[in-house]
Amino acid sequence: MCAQPSGLGSVENLLRFATNLRVAHHIPGRVRLKLAAEGASGLAQVISEAKRFGQSVNKVAGIRSVNLNPLAQSCTIEYDAKVIPPEVWQDLVCGTRSAAVDIFLQALVET
Repeated sequence: MCAQPSGLGSVENLLRFATNLRVAHHIPGRVRLKLAAEGASGLAQVISEAKRFGQSVNKVAGIRSVNLNPLAQSCTIEYDAKVIPPEVWQDLVCGTRSAAVDIFLQALVET
């Protein structure tokens, strides 16, 4: 697992944070991401970062809703698959710098 970022204000920090996520379930238009962390302090930091991530994602065009469940260590995002390509989510958590991920990350940083 990568080192934890101090904030989510840059593309690099967003990519590092994304390594703490995995796609648990995905159908175009709805994705459930699971949070991964080591130890209680690591989990607390990842949840804090997930809240900032969720707030940023919620402002991106094409996002319908973001629901973070810290107890279940998951985040469900409903989105418009015509605006945000479904492959963005898997590419993002895998660290793949596809064109779609770069556009999505830039939109997150600008929020």
